[in-house]
Amino acid sequence: MSLNSHHEGPHAKLIYMANQIAKFMESKPHAEGVDLLASHINDFWEPRMRIQFFEVIDAGGAGLRPLVLEAAPQIKRPALAA
Repeated sequence: MSLNSHHEGPHAKLIYMANQIAKFMESKPHAEGVDLLASHINDFWEPRMRIQFFEVIDAGGAGLRPLVLEAAPQIKRPALAA
């Protein structure tokens, strides 16, 4: 069984990871959870992961928990390599 049987494809693991962070942050007051989720991704996800994250967001964010979608505008979008 895969880590996330609900989501398949090239971004399944990344969606799973973002949702796991969101599940934890949902125990915090809402605004704090949004801020902490964005901070965690900004601090710990390398640019390649954030590029893939924004590929999911730009395609509509399918499979992402609402807290992840709400935090997305606070996440730093890396510049694409030329």
